[in-house]
Parts: sequence; structure tokens; C-alpha cells
Amino acid sequence: MRKFKVIPVLDILNSEAVHAVKGERTRYKPLKSKLFKSSNPVEILKVLRHTYQFNEFYIADLDAITNRKPNFQILTKILKISGINILIDPGIVDSKDIQQFSKYKIKKLIIGLETIQRLGVVKKALDLMGQKNLIISIDMYKEKILTKAKGLSNKTSLEIIKRIESVGIKELILLDLFRVGQKIGGIPQQYLEIQDSFNGDIYVGGGIKDYKDILSYKQQNFTGILIATALYDGTINIEKVRKICI
Repeated sequence: MRKFKVIPVLDILNSEAVHAVKGERTRYKPLKSKLFKSSNPVEILKVLRHTYQFNEFYIADLDAITNRKPNFQILTKILKISGINILIDPGIVDSKDIQQFSKYKIKKLIIGLETIQRLGVVKKALDLMGQKNLIISIDMYKEKILTKAKGLSNKTSLEIIKRIESVGIKELILLDLFRVGQKIGGIPQQYLEIQDSFNGDIYVGGGIKDYKDILSYKQQNFTGILIATALYDGTINIEKVRKICI
């Protein structure tokens, strides 16, 4: 039986950790929490790794996603932290981006539907990195999928999932930007429909309200959740979160 995962999220903008809310990136402010004393991404991850024993993290490089300016120096420092595994969304647009990030020892490269230009980019990533090293992020806003990729726009979510699965992808992230930072709670019906349709692992990001929410996703057999706001603001006890993964 696979282990349910709770993965802390770190959003990086202007080279510092920020609190993401509703996908309104121009309004994001430096991340503050009683768990750590800095908005420096490297220092935050050191605390989460060495003090709270998390070893897997989701990173959204918003400088790369919004401005095509990846934080390579920060990524290099992060990867030097002992015992750390990184899932990173660096705003992949084309095959050149994939080649750049294939050189780093990241656990999984995330390819977001929001940024790719065509589905062929996913096929190229599979060739370069292999199935086990890739996750596709199904980026949404109020349950509407965000993509400009040829062949995917104007299709339903289930049609898009089937296309992605047909090229060989076995892991997805369902990420509704409107839910991010809001602690809305509950499992959208759309997520359950996608889970029924997709033969692979599914992580969910955005909208986690409390500990009961986490248990609900676990009981519904999702692979795991990505969490930031409710963890960093103290709504959910960090020690309790760790134990659910043991």
C-alpha cells in the first residue's frame, strides 16, 4: 500500500518565499510564520528539514513562471541541503527548458499546463527524463483549466486528462489557483471525477482548510496533498501533519 504524502509548498518570487493567495501574483507578500524567522527559501527549507523532519518539498519558481528568470542559484543551494527531495515547477515552456533542468538532481520536474506551448513538450520531457521523474500540473482557476497548449485548449478537463495519460504520464497535480491561500476546504467534485478517470497518482494543491481536510483526501485515496497556508499559519499542527505520513 502506498504512503499518503503531505508535502510543504514554497512559492518563490523576487528570490524570496512568498504567501500565495488566489493566484494574484502581483500582490504576494513575503512569507511569515512562527515556524521560521526568515523569508529566505534556503533557510526555510533547512528549518523544515532539520527541525520538523520533512524531506520532500514542492517549489513553485514564480520568477521563472511569470518572467522566465529561473532562480538557478537558489535551486543550487537548496539541493545542497542534506536529505532533501525537490518537486519543482520552473515554468517549463519548451524543450530547451527541460534540457536545462534535466541537469539538476531534482526528484521530479513539474510541467504546468499554464506555461507549455504544446503537448509535444511533455513527450520530449518523457524522452529526456523518464516517466518516474515527471509530474504534470493541471493548472486551473475556478475549475477552468489554464492552458495555451495547442490541442488542449477548449477541451474538457477529462478530455485533457486522457490526452496527457495517452502520452505516458502517470502522475498529476490538481492545482486550482483560486483555492490557493484561502483554506476553502472540501474536495471539489471535479477532482473526484478526474481521479476516477486517471490511472495513476494524483496530488492536490490549494484550499486545504484543516486536519480533517487532509484526512478526507487520504480516505478518498489521493496520493497526497501540497500544503502551505494552513501549515505555516498554525491552523494545522505541524507535528500532527508529520505523523499522518508515517
